[in-house]
Amino acid sequence: MSSKTDAGATGQPPSVSSYRPAAPTASGWRCAAPAAERITAAGAGPSGVERKITPRRTGNDGGPAAYAESGRPRRAAHHIGRGFSVSRTEDRVVGPPAASADGGALRERKQEFLTISGRPVKRVYGPDDIKDLDYARDLGDPGEYPFTRGIHPTMYRGRLWTMRQFAGFGTAEETNERFKYLLANGQTGLSVAFDLPTLMGYDSDSPWADGEVGVEGVAVSTLADMETLFDGIPLDQVTTSMTINGPAIVLFAMYLAVAEKQGVPFEKLSGTIQNDILKEYIAQNEWIFPPKPSMRLITDIFAFCSKHVPRWNTISISGYHIREAGATALQELAFTLANGREYVRAGIAAGLDVDEFAPRLSFFFNAHNDLFEEVAKFRAARRVWAKIMRDEFGAKNPRSWMLRFHTQTAGCSLTAQQPYNNIVRTTIQALAAVLGGTQSLHTNSLDEALSLPTEHAVTIALRTQQIIAEESGVANTVDPLAGSYYVEALTNEMEQGVWEYFRRIDELGGVIPAIEQGFFQREIAEAAYRYQQRVESKQQIIVGVNEYLTEETAPVPILKIGAEIQRKQLERLARVKATRDNRRVRAALAEVRRVAAQGGNLVPPVLEAVKAYATLGEVVDELRAVFGEYKEIRVV
Repeated sequence: MSSKTDAGATGQPPSVSSYRPAAPTASGWRCAAPAAERITAAGAGPSGVERKITPRRTGNDGGPAAYAESGRPRRAAHHIGRGFSVSRTEDRVVGPPAASADGGALRERKQEFLTISGRPVKRVYGPDDIKDLDYARDLGDPGEYPFTRGIHPTMYRGRLWTMRQFAGFGTAEETNERFKYLLANGQTGLSVAFDLPTLMGYDSDSPWADGEVGVEGVAVSTLADMETLFDGIPLDQVTTSMTINGPAIVLFAMYLAVAEKQGVPFEKLSGTIQNDILKEYIAQNEWIFPPKPSMRLITDIFAFCSKHVPRWNTISISGYHIREAGATALQELAFTLANGREYVRAGIAAGLDVDEFAPRLSFFFNAHNDLFEEVAKFRAARRVWAKIMRDEFGAKNPRSWMLRFHTQTAGCSLTAQQPYNNIVRTTIQALAAVLGGTQSLHTNSLDEALSLPTEHAVTIALRTQQIIAEESGVANTVDPLAGSYYVEALTNEMEQGVWEYFRRIDELGGVIPAIEQGFFQREIAEAAYRYQQRVESKQQIIVGVNEYLTEETAPVPILKIGAEIQRKQLERLARVKATRDNRRVRAALAEVRRVAAQGGNLVPPVLEAVKAYATLGEVVDELRAVFGEYKEIRVV
């Protein structure tokens, strides 16, 4: 068992590469969980419902081990499955056989039909399924409360969504080249993938980083790296999203410093930092500090940006990683919005007016394969958030009521087998995001179950979005599925399920107490377990994995990150340390520690530190010395 804490006790810190997940299963399917159990008991449930009960089982045989010994994942994308300890009660709709016009029984190809999240689907939906639906109260026109049909009156008729491919690998130079390639091919926004050491707040020369520099994202240790990353890209003409959480304040400060060097006023910057630490404790596991100081860092950014960077999205409250960890669509939605409520409460508790910071809150969702369930999830998200902000928090500004979101297609749905099938999966998922009204979209590349995307693969992924936008016709009208009995009924189910989860979370004392009690982790583990049972019993078909198999293998080019990447990065970091003004660095770091300990907004001193070329790891170490480190809550 290795962990940072354990290693510290021995004086021999392991490499970050100790977080490496185990190899895929023999089948290559990476979202595995325990093998299906035999149903050992059955009983009567509610009328028309068959109930099956499976005994409690404990252990951690969670399949492909997206989690290594330490329990922290290398990257949540592509992986679900974890230890579990649950007793299960499953209900399913098993109505009487339908009758044909001549009185004979209608045959159906399955005994029951489920969404990909396991929710029962009726044979047909009709007016009775939405008999209580009130158009003005529940839907409203696009651009009007509760925004179920979209946050803008014209949606894509006015402006298409931002096409924002997630990119980052190797050195800052290589990622800069990929950025420019994507922009030249029609991408309209940038999205930065950082390597694991950067995500964890370590410099590339840290012993924790050995073997992981530039492997799963770009390595950024100093302002010099950030300057290279955006070299030749005017920051007032692009929007930039950065997937960074624990050390978000440091990376954001580096971005501001680059803007200063380019002569771009902060007021003209637009983009997003993910900055969502609560989901790290729930699903992604890339944390640094305990919850309380982590929430302070976030509200400090809220306060700073409301005054100085007004167009910047200060947080992207992320359901994506919760879904990738094995949650259902409903859990993804409910847990994400619950986290959103917690951030709003923290902002208000920090003395901010809700309408000062709420308009810059944004969300990040997953789009999976079940098209209608995903569309309903997005529509319900807008409706619930509008109610929360107006009725619970008393926000007055209609922009505070609007849920704006980025979507990424489901990494964990991609398969190593028959990888070209992933293009089709991604197309369906992207279509769901667009029909659900997303503001920006990342489409995964066909090779992402095997490696970082090649230039060829990422071009196909971008072209997928462009074909949907320009050729499919789905962007020509707003919320085209509105009024569908099925979609409206699903949207209502999603909303009702969210409120029920809120009730359970509030009974536990809120999000952080629920995390500390392992509530979210257990819910997700149970959902992943049920899903894998359906896969292994072939109730859930995955083409090329558990059905329609073939012995043929299609060659797919692989992007490999060589050892020379780490060498180049270490040389660059050494040059920065050798040429900077170390007296200025020490003074700036001392001020960071003082403000962390004594109070005040941390963005200004962190900004001064990175402008002096203090490294990411040096700033994080000052904060860690005051705040301490988070210790994982074990639930299994």
